[in-house]
Amino acid sequence: MTTEQTHAQSNAEMRDKLTQQLRDRGLRLTPQREKILEVFFNLPEGDHLSAEELHQRLKSHHLDISLATSYRTLKLLVSVGALRELDFSEDHKHYELSRNPEAPHHHIICSGCGKTEEFESPEVLQLAVNLLREKRYKLTDVQLKLYGLCQDCCDDEPD
Repeated sequence: MTTEQTHAQSNAEMRDKLTQQLRDRGLRLTPQREKILEVFFNLPEGDHLSAEELHQRLKSHHLDISLATSYRTLKLLVSVGALRELDFSEDHKHYELSRNPEAPHHHIICSGCGKTEEFESPEVLQLAVNLLREKRYKLTDVQLKLYGLCQDCCDDEPD
């Protein structure tokens, strides 16, 4: 099986699981929700969108979904676990598909140019699991954000 076929199968499984999660909550996968999810399914892995960026993509594909509907749908999709809401200390949130909650990834963010890189760390996950177990919490998400200057921004700084 090719990488593209595996990715398509994974997306189909995620879509089926999400449809069931919505039904379990008495909701359905409306055409608007489906179109918004499709945008996220088609994003390259590692890309994140704000509500405004999502809205612009929908408009560029001639889809008549309002910004308000986009915001409501993003909030709903986060609540059912389909999307992760990310705060990169900007004036808005970013969103990404929740591909594998058992293996969360984290972000390194350049405080100079805003470039974002993802990384995985089993050590961070294990630390979170241990800490929450000790404090008697149930783990629902792990997000570590590291801020620094990327090499390009370091090269731009005067010595």
